Amino acid sequence: MENRVALVGIIVESPAAVEPLNRLLHDYSGAIIGRMGIPHRARGLNIISVVMDAPQREISALSGKLGQIPGLSVKVVYSKAEVSG
Repeated sequence: MENRVALVGIIVESPAAVEPLNRLLHDYSGAIIGRMGIPHRARGLNIISVVMDAPQREISALSGKLGQIPGLSVKVVYSKAEVSG
């Protein structure tokens, strides 16, 4: 199956969501190229960007699981082209 490059945008609105979020990111660490987190202290939020290189089904599985965690908002942006990997 061909890989896709994707950006998973995550907004953390609840401190209770951090532990399950980190556990899932660890579970999918083999597909994660990089991660950047930015705290927005004035609003009490954290914004996390996760870049993945994986089959679309794996990216979708992670984003779906993240979307089930209360206190997280998740969106995915895919590259237009599939890449061999």
